[in-house]
Amino acid sequence: MKQKPKYISLAHCCCGWQDWMYYLEEFYKERYCGRKPAIFWLVFFSYMCIINMYESVRQVHKMDYTVLDLEMTGLAPKRDKVIEIGAVRVRNGEIADTYGTLVRPGMSIPETVVQLTGITDEMAALGKEENVAMQELLQFIGDDILVGHNLIFDYSFLKQWAVNQKIPLELSACDTLRIARALLPGAQSKKLESLCEYFQIEREHAHRALDDAVETYKVFENLKSIEGASMELFVPKPLVYKAKRQTPATEHQKERLRELMEQYGRKDSISWETLTRSEASRLQDKIRAGNFQVFPE
Repeated sequence: MKQKPKYISLAHCCCGWQDWMYYLEEFYKERYCGRKPAIFWLVFFSYMCIINMYESVRQVHKMDYTVLDLEMTGLAPKRDKVIEIGAVRVRNGEIADTYGTLVRPGMSIPETVVQLTGITDEMAALGKEENVAMQELLQFIGDDILVGHNLIFDYSFLKQWAVNQKIPLELSACDTLRIARALLPGAQSKKLESLCEYFQIEREHAHRALDDAVETYKVFENLKSIEGASMELFVPKPLVYKAKRQTPATEHQKERLRELMEQYGRKDSISWETLTRSEASRLQDKIRAGNFQVFPE
């Protein structure tokens, strides 16, 4: 049995809460013949609230996570493709490692995306094959919590790929967009570029995946430092995005598509290995309608 101290010192207050409560109970046994008056329970619950609050703050500020940012050819996970991946591994609030690569999308990058990101078809052609890049990304993330800006959008592309490959993927995350909306003035724009300006974060290469991931990391750390910020905002939430598996195109579809492309004089730049049934049908319809803009001549 533990030796009861003569008094409860500051050192005892800083020990584990079980020990602290032991000393408190022993004190009341001696003072009140074993009874626990109302003040005991008031002290007990107050102490537990303080401990829980302290633990929440400690976990948030020491949370290990990976920041994710993707650049895509468009907004639809079912038909558009990832063209660049940027990920930043954070340990104890500091960048520990990064992962960045261009990805071959198997389709022409729209001019609006080229103007926004600076990524051209020629640049993307030097990137990694989609399956290789995505598998490397998942290995880099591991069991980490994700952090991102409007992360569900980036996650939807990762989830769609995972579903297509029959790979289970369930991750939790903190979204800097949601947190910024809760903490910053309503008139303040919550776009990543605006938040970088608000927190005086230098931004050199906008809309490049790895640069945006690094800037999102800095925004996240600044949001955590806002005085009076509720720690509940930084508790990771499960990412929920329902995706339906896209089945590979049949050999008959591929052969018919090749015939149509030859007939209409279209350039063959399709990623045949990852072509899905829905993509093949859509491309055939576009060729027949004379609106085949995905693969330029």
